[in-house]
Amino acid sequence: MLSILDRYILRKYLGTFTLLLLLFIPIGITVHLAEKIDKILENEVPFMEVMIYLYNFTIYFANLLFPLFLFLSVIWFTSKLANNTEVVAFLSSGVSYYRFLRPYIIGATIVCICALGFSMYLAPKASKGFNEFSYTYLKKGKQDRDQSNVYTQINENDYIYVSYFNVSEKIGSNFTLEHFEGNKMTYKISAGQIKYNDADSSYTLFNYKKRIIGETTDILESKHKLDTVFTFSMEDLTPVTYIAETLNFTELNDFIEKEKARGSSYINRYEVVRYKRWSLPVSAYILTIIAVAVSSVKRRGGMGVNLAIGISIGMVFIFFDKIFGTMAEQSDFSPFIATWFPNFIFGILAIYLLRNAKR
Repeated sequence: MLSILDRYILRKYLGTFTLLLLLFIPIGITVHLAEKIDKILENEVPFMEVMIYLYNFTIYFANLLFPLFLFLSVIWFTSKLANNTEVVAFLSSGVSYYRFLRPYIIGATIVCICALGFSMYLAPKASKGFNEFSYTYLKKGKQDRDQSNVYTQINENDYIYVSYFNVSEKIGSNFTLEHFEGNKMTYKISAGQIKYNDADSSYTLFNYKKRIIGETTDILESKHKLDTVFTFSMEDLTPVTYIAETLNFTELNDFIEKEKARGSSYINRYEVVRYKRWSLPVSAYILTIIAVAVSSVKRRGGMGVNLAIGISIGMVFIFFDKIFGTMAEQSDFSPFIATWFPNFIFGILAIYLLRNAKR
C-alpha cells in the first residue's frame, strides 16, 4: 500500500520525467530539422514523408537519451524537495533513507518496464524508418550496406563472394560460391555476373562455370547463361549496416543465431545492439539512485550545483556507453562486458554516493 509520501514522490518522479521529455523532444526535433532542412528541400521530399520521418526521429531520439532525461528530472525535483527542506522533514519524521528511496525505486521500475517494451518493439520500427529516410534523402552518395568485396559464410558448408553488388539494379560482378565437406572443397561455382530476379526470387548467372573436384580428375561445366535458385537472399549479399537496430526482440535473437551459424564478421555489432536493449532500461535504477544521492542534500549553491553535478555525471555515463559500444563493434572486445560495464561502474558509484548521503 502506497503512503501519502510514496504517492507524492512517485507523482513528482513520473510527472517531471514526462515533462522533461515533452520539453526536450521538440527542441531536439527543431534543431535536427534546422540542420537537415536544406537537403530535404533540395531533394523535394514529400511533406508526409517528412512528418513520418520526424515521428520516427522522435522515438529514436527519446529511446537514445531517455537515461539522461530521467537522471536530470530526478535531480531537478529532488533538489527542489531538498531546498524546501522537505527531505529533512521526511527523514526527521522517522522515515529511514532506504524507506525514502522506495517511491523512487517504484518509479524506476515503471520506467524500466516501459523502456524495455519501447526498445524491444517500438524503437526498432522507428529506427528502420529513420535510417531508410536518412540514406534515401539525407546521405545521398553514402552506402547503407557493404557492396564491395562481400565475402560471407551462408551455412556450414557454403561461402559466397561478390566483388561488387549494385543494389538498385540487383546485379553483382565476379560471383563465386565455394562448397566444402569438412575441410575439403567439393565444388566451386563462378560467374562473371549475377542478377537477382524479384519475380521468383531466383538468380541468373552469366558466364557460368562449375568445377566439381574429384579424387583424380575435376569435372567442368560451363554455360553462357543459367537460371537457378540459391538458399541465400539478396540481403546475404548486401547486408544493411543497421539491420540489427530494425529488428524486434524475437527477430533479433533469431537473426543473431543465423548469423553465428554463418560465421558473420559483424556478430559483435549485432550483439552490442541486443545487450543495449537490456542494459539501458536497467540503468534507470542506477541513475535514479545516483540522482537522489546527489540532490537530496541541501547545498549552498542550491539547485544549480546539483544540476551541474548531474549533467557532468550524465555526460560521462553516455560517453562510457558510446566508447565501449564502439570498442566492441570494431574489435574482439566482449559485447556483453562493453554494454554492461558502464552500469557496473556507475552501480559502484551509486552505492558509494548512497552511503555518503545517508550520513
